[in-house]
Amino acid sequence: MSASVILASKSSARRAVLEGAGVAFDVSVAGVDEDAVKASLLAEGATPRDIADALAELKALRVSRGKQAFVIGSDQTLEFDGRLYDKAGSLDEGRERLRELRGQPHKLHSAVVIAKEGAPIWREVVTAKLTMRDFSDAFLEEYLKREGEEILGSVGCYRLEGLGAQLFSRVEGDYFTILGLPIFGLLEFLRNHQVLTR
Repeated sequence: MSASVILASKSSARRAVLEGAGVAFDVSVAGVDEDAVKASLLAEGATPRDIADALAELKALRVSRGKQAFVIGSDQTLEFDGRLYDKAGSLDEGRERLRELRGQPHKLHSAVVIAKEGAPIWREVVTAKLTMRDFSDAFLEEYLKREGEEILGSVGCYRLEGLGAQLFSRVEGDYFTILGLPIFGLLEFLRNHQVLTR
């Protein structure tokens, strides 16, 4: 009998990635106070990559306690100029974020951790490097008008699967890492544990 899979995330993008890959799963939101965890980790000198890994693990562990299922925790952080960035709280903040990133490279660190019965059993952290083109203010205003508050769901204020693709001149890394759920290692793990057919 196949072990069940639980996604410890409310992210619609992560759900769509798993569904698209043909993985059957349930959803159980971890209820982690991400802001408090980030603040604590930053005070300890953690890097944006470390923070993505720690948050993914915390989500997986919290949901997996007492469960036989494979619980997938995932998180993504944006690093620009060595600093961690959080989601913009308004369209005005989003506009300023995009102006700051314009013409510059930044990194997205996407972590995925699988836990079972309260213990982590597999993890991977994958980094993508994205370079925004030097777009005009006119393009920025048109982009914000068309995308609206959708941009507030992404730390970088873009959806690469939508109009956000026009913001970039170069992307180094795989598409699923940018969406926030590196999938290839995860699928291999599930095949190795007979959740998916080899």
